[in-house]
Amino acid sequence: MILLDGKKLRDLTMDQLKSEVSDSLAGSAAPKPQLAIIQVGDLSESNSYISQKKLFAEKIGAIVLHKKFEAKVSEADLIQEINRLNLDNNIHGIIVQLPIPEGLSKHKIIDTIEPIKDVDGLTAINLKKLSANHASMILPATVLGVLSILKHYEIQIDGKKAVIVGRSMLVGKPLALALLNENATVTVCHRHTKNLKEETKLADILIVAAGSAHLITKDYVRKGQVVVDVGINFGQKTETDAKKTATIYKPENEITKKKMVGDVDFEAVKDIVSAISPVPGGIGPMTVASLFQNLVRVWKTQSEA
Repeated sequence: MILLDGKKLRDLTMDQLKSEVSDSLAGSAAPKPQLAIIQVGDLSESNSYISQKKLFAEKIGAIVLHKKFEAKVSEADLIQEINRLNLDNNIHGIIVQLPIPEGLSKHKIIDTIEPIKDVDGLTAINLKKLSANHASMILPATVLGVLSILKHYEIQIDGKKAVIVGRSMLVGKPLALALLNENATVTVCHRHTKNLKEETKLADILIVAAGSAHLITKDYVRKGQVVVDVGINFGQKTETDAKKTATIYKPENEITKKKMVGDVDFEAVKDIVSAISPVPGGIGPMTVASLFQNLVRVWKTQSEA
């Protein structure tokens, strides 16, 4: 069984981006790549995710501008701030840290971001470019992370049958388009899918992004499959887990004081399939790395404009 280790690939990506930024800045008066993160509210998970992004930025020589708003902020004020950042030539990428409070239009707010600065790849224009496989598209960070880990481990996508469990706009739907662009035959499953076990067993590449802890057990997989677990679910740690914290959880992976598990029952599946990504330590670290791959890319594009 091959472990699809996102932490190792993240570290390789970090080194590559650090060199890329350093080389591009050598002898240049250009500003460093700068990412603006807009946060609404004070969710502990969001705070921890943002801390990870700040740490990654520091390590590659980029800058993070963290704009934090109270949960009661108006939609108009958020849009006004994004428009200001759109016009700031020192800001190269903008993201809205999700989730945001109910009552705010996520799509309207995100679509205010200039597509060239949309390093999360979530604006309608970038998603349209993805559907057309346009060269200038910016892939959503998690989608890019999945593709990167498959390609790093030399897992063939072209001509293979990919099954995605989950149809969210953040992962499932854009990932289906991205895999189609890579010449995979794609099936998207969801809560209304009949005979889910039969569908998942047909996959050469099974990608699970349903947000349901341990949804996929040994009954859903077969020998020879590649399984990518995008799920992040939190549950209370047991007393035994707490005693093992020092050896199991590193600070960079401990988003909260709760145990993180994926959508796949890793222990039940790992000895059946040919390759699998763990949670934590799989797609999560690569999502952060991919965000900064997008940032460095658009930074260079904007610097050349």
